[in-house]
Amino acid sequence: MKIMFASDIHGSAYYCRQLLDIYGRSGAGRLVLLGDILYHGPRNDLPKEYAPKEVIAMLNPMKNEIYAVRGNCDTEVDQMVLDFPIMADYGLFVIDGRTFYATHGHVYDQDNLPPMKAGDILVHGHTHLLKAEKVDTKACGTITVLNPGSVSIPKGGNPNTYAMLEDGVFSILTLDGDVVKEIKL
Repeated sequence: MKIMFASDIHGSAYYCRQLLDIYGRSGAGRLVLLGDILYHGPRNDLPKEYAPKEVIAMLNPMKNEIYAVRGNCDTEVDQMVLDFPIMADYGLFVIDGRTFYATHGHVYDQDNLPPMKAGDILVHGHTHLLKAEKVDTKACGTITVLNPGSVSIPKGGNPNTYAMLEDGVFSILTLDGDVVKEIKL
């Protein structure tokens, strides 16, 4: 199954609309949101077309296709208006025999690992910096660290991005469909 990963929408109706258009055309079976869905946060500028109510209206009809984890900007108030769960600090997926630990990244990241074993995959957002690389850790050996970047507020000179997992390849793409980085898992 093809799976789309996205993080840090931060209430941007403009970028959420683009993301969902891509999702609809992609044939992906699930959309994994890695937190910071509605609120822009006190450290970020307002994203383009900041309209959390519009983002809610776009995402709620897709409730059966979305897996989400809580970002540092997501709250119980946000959960009250969203029809899919967002309050989990992490989610575990087993895809093609590989364990994925999905989290936002403000608690767990490659410098503060959750319980993992060699060969596992950590996928997170939060930094707004895309990443797809093998990392040798002292705690558990070599793992893969993935970050799809940010849909609405990229940092570090990166473009607005999301990621797609298909046939064991994690590809980070711009909203125009250009592959920025990819890794075979």
